[in-house]
Amino acid sequence: MLIVENLVAGYGKVQVLRGVSIEVPRGRLVTLIGSNGAGKTTTLRAISGMIQPVSGTIRLGGGDIAGLPSHQITRRGLAHSPEGRRVFPTQSVTDNLLLGAFPRLTGSRPRGDTAADLDRMFDLFPRLKERREQLAGTLSGGEQQMLAMARALMLNPDVLLLDEPSMGLAPKLVEEVFSTIARLKERRTTMLLVEQFAAAALEVADFGYVMENGAISASGPSAKLRDDPAVRAAYLGSAH
Repeated sequence: MLIVENLVAGYGKVQVLRGVSIEVPRGRLVTLIGSNGAGKTTTLRAISGMIQPVSGTIRLGGGDIAGLPSHQITRRGLAHSPEGRRVFPTQSVTDNLLLGAFPRLTGSRPRGDTAADLDRMFDLFPRLKERREQLAGTLSGGEQQMLAMARALMLNPDVLLLDEPSMGLAPKLVEEVFSTIARLKERRTTMLLVEQFAAAALEVADFGYVMENGAISASGPSAKLRDDPAVRAAYLGSAH
């Protein structure tokens, strides 16, 4: 579904990614783990068009999207829930969700039943249903993270990118976020997850990649990576 090959990207003259290759099959949850500054967020930004790749290919459903602007990539079925949430603070929860469905409402994506999808988001995130008319900027950090995820899902995407969904959240809310990700996995939502809590990410994912200094240093089924002594020592700490 999503295939990235030899991706090189960065910021200005600073090269961050050095030939990154990853694959996210349809209906699978793949995670990208690594230390801060390894290039994980840059990878997602390059895939979604937030930054322009220097070279490499990014194929979504068979078509090359490398270098396209973000709005065109979104129309092709890729949704990005970014690091830092970035909700629209002066808009209501419901309006934020409908903005996620904007390409469907304007005809650049298949419309489907957006009202039913809105109800599904409220079933998946009950707190958002309770606060559906509340301004997004007045939500707690955890609620804003739920809103960012739900907004991305309102695209009805072929592939969902999740960047650090647990960042800055209390442990109880982290559990809630990962429980939601597990439910999305059960629904066969195709996802690429970047996450600071490597143990939790590998626990929920089907397959994982380890990134070091802008390159992939290891990959394999999540269970295999969890049992890898080098991965355990570097990223899992006392959790395993």
